[in-house]
Amino acid sequence: MIAIVDYGVGNLFSLQSSLEYIGAKAAVTNSAAELAAADKIILPGVGAFGDAAEKLRSSGLCETVLDEARRGKPLMGICLGMQLLFQKSFEFGEHEGLGLLKGEIRPLADVVPPGYKIPQMGWNALRFHGEKHPLFRYVSEGDCVYFVHSYYAAGCEESLIASVEYGAPVTAAVAKGNVSGCQFHPEKSGDVGLNILRAFCEMKEGAVC
Repeated sequence: MIAIVDYGVGNLFSLQSSLEYIGAKAAVTNSAAELAAADKIILPGVGAFGDAAEKLRSSGLCETVLDEARRGKPLMGICLGMQLLFQKSFEFGEHEGLGLLKGEIRPLADVVPPGYKIPQMGWNALRFHGEKHPLFRYVSEGDCVYFVHSYYAAGCEESLIASVEYGAPVTAAVAKGNVSGCQFHPEKSGDVGLNILRAFCEMKEGAVC
């Protein structure tokens, strides 16, 4: 079973519907016991980093997510959920993240040229980095996925597996050991997104990040 963390941030049921469409058993839950019992965990999220980080911690689920990730359970962050995997964010101040991946969240406006709209909203083509990651086993370089974001992951070279071009290279997906994340929304990315979710569903417990 795949547990989708319900900590009061994000449209969780479209993600659940996408997983069930590809034949995966998925549950939206705010139960630490269900997270511990699940085979895999997805951390979703939309909105501001600081607010989401506080809600995750106050929900009592933060330590469970960290504990399960450190045991080797596959964990995937989506959009803001991906950003929470990093050490810190500079969105409206400075906020501490989960620290599972090295890097920090910075304003997209700092790296894209003048005239590019912020947030990046719409479809963009994936560019793979290094050896093709198993998360992309069913998709190809150049396939398009759907983004809505004003901040991006910086300093994350050791976990970077895909970027997109938006006037400058922008982090699209990251992975290290059993922890992965997508800045884009796979549940809004048509067949490409479904295939990425399918690949995540096939991941096994393995090397800890």
